[in-house]
Amino acid sequence: MDIKLVNIGFGNIVAANRIIAIISPESAPIKRIIQEAREKGMLIDATYGRRTRAVIIADSAHVILSAVQPETVANRLTSRDLADEE
Repeated sequence: MDIKLVNIGFGNIVAANRIIAIISPESAPIKRIIQEAREKGMLIDATYGRRTRAVIIADSAHVILSAVQPETVANRLTSRDLADEE
């Protein structure tokens, strides 16, 4: 099994095959998901004190906060997939 990794900013890396969703943190339901994850101890803050721009949901129910735009994370993920296919 090949583990593919994706950079989510500031040198932080997540296993690409564990990502379920990459979403923007602006809506109330997403803010609620973040708060619930914080209360359960399932929140990983990888923003280094900067503004949260992407919320990554993992298959382990962990919620990961990133300071990189969701589009950027998705592009890094898809460009890695395309490079592997070649």
